[in-house]
Amino acid sequence: MTIRVLLADDHPVVRSGLAGMLALEPDLEVVGEAADGAQAVALVAELVPDIVLMDLRMPVLDGAAATALITGERPGVRVLVLTTYETDTDILRAVEAGATGYLLKDTPRDQLVAGVRAAARGESALSPSVARRLVQQLRDGDAERLTAREQEVLAGVARGLSNAGIGRELFITEATVKTHLLRAFAKLGVDDRTRAVTVAIERGILPGA
Repeated sequence: MTIRVLLADDHPVVRSGLAGMLALEPDLEVVGEAADGAQAVALVAELVPDIVLMDLRMPVLDGAAATALITGERPGVRVLVLTTYETDTDILRAVEAGATGYLLKDTPRDQLVAGVRAAARGESALSPSVARRLVQQLRDGDAERLTAREQEVLAGVARGLSNAGIGRELFITEATVKTHLLRAFAKLGVDDRTRAVTVAIERGILPGA
């Protein structure tokens, strides 16, 4: 099954390099290129790709704002941030906007390709340094405590619901479900759904079986 990719970056050389790199993979196809966030939103509506490789700092509309519009209007389209920036503010804005992952432009080619495939499956793809920053940020202060919504999402996971099923039950988008899960994972110090439920039960956050 071919993964259809839209490139969103305001540097033509970067887009060209990414297109050439992805063209080497038989299961990846670049279906369009956008030079700014507004164009990315428009092309997503027109082309409906599986993945958008999204830069953050772009003219007209920045990457985080474009991501929020895309995930709100087209929850089936995954947005994978690919940027040179890894400040706490940039990372959190992208995650809150519904990005499935956050990779840096110095990511090795094989890891970038693996990240695109993971994002297409709905899995989080984070550069190691970004993951560390996100975990630390979410653990600061009162962030250790799961919010009521994060608990509701985890409860849905415990009952065997998919992200889409949890979204339908809570009347939120699938992208929003993923954002809550990612935050819950960081707070609980885990990296998968099964372990998150186990730890939440052990800590009394969720009722035991």
